[in-house]
Amino acid sequence: MNRLELDPHSSPRAAFGAQLRTSREENGWTQDELGERLEYSGTHVSAVETGRKPPTLRLARRADVVFGTGTLFLDMFRDIRRTSLLEGFPDYVAHEARAVEIRLFELGIVPGLLQTPEYAAAVTMGAVRRGNITQEQADERLTFIAERQARLVRHPAPLIHAVLDESCIRRPVGGPAVMAAQLDQLIAFAELPHTVLQVAPYDIEERRSFDLPVNILTLPDRSLVAYAESALQGHLERGSDAVVPVLTAYHQLQAEALSQTASVAVIQQVRKELQ
Repeated sequence: MNRLELDPHSSPRAAFGAQLRTSREENGWTQDELGERLEYSGTHVSAVETGRKPPTLRLARRADVVFGTGTLFLDMFRDIRRTSLLEGFPDYVAHEARAVEIRLFELGIVPGLLQTPEYAAAVTMGAVRRGNITQEQADERLTFIAERQARLVRHPAPLIHAVLDESCIRRPVGGPAVMAAQLDQLIAFAELPHTVLQVAPYDIEERRSFDLPVNILTLPDRSLVAYAESALQGHLERGSDAVVPVLTAYHQLQAEALSQTASVAVIQQVRKELQ
């Protein structure tokens, strides 16, 4: 019988599959027998063991119960989840959870921290339909966004500066009702005492400082962290020498962007056009 051997060091998914097989064989169970205990089919177990299917959160939790391994499989599943995020982003989010100031710039899409659940779901399902991620990864991304948002509901709340390219508020996402609710949320965000919301209009043209999304954090010790990403790669920078030029460019962008009052007026006008 041919046996596909996985290199557990090749990827988090391969490591999970190899560990599942090792644990099963140590107990002397067939794939069907393990599948019965996990409440999955033996065929599904085989696909996970050989890396043909990613494990689900439910399977990881069941495996820890069945094998008595604490959180071993759950932790390995979380490693897999992180691979669906761009490089550097999980590290950035760990810093974000304790930042005292957060500066955001985004193009084309409302930043995750400001998204409504419906808007986030529409964006994520678009990625599923394009084949970029699986449904399981989509579910995890939505959970991840909700967790990020929840971490910022703390006292004292961090000061959040958000500069949105005009494309963020004009690009339709999820249909008129979803988009209208998202614009309402942006208006409500601007009214909070610890936030600054600005729109960078199209007519600033080449004076826009960034061509990619950028996040900048000020940590409790006043050190700086910056994160920028393209469609395929994210990059985390630490230290003043690397981050101060990015912060300077952000201040220049804010000077060119509309004031918060003017920005809210533009968002309100776009909101009316959806009716």
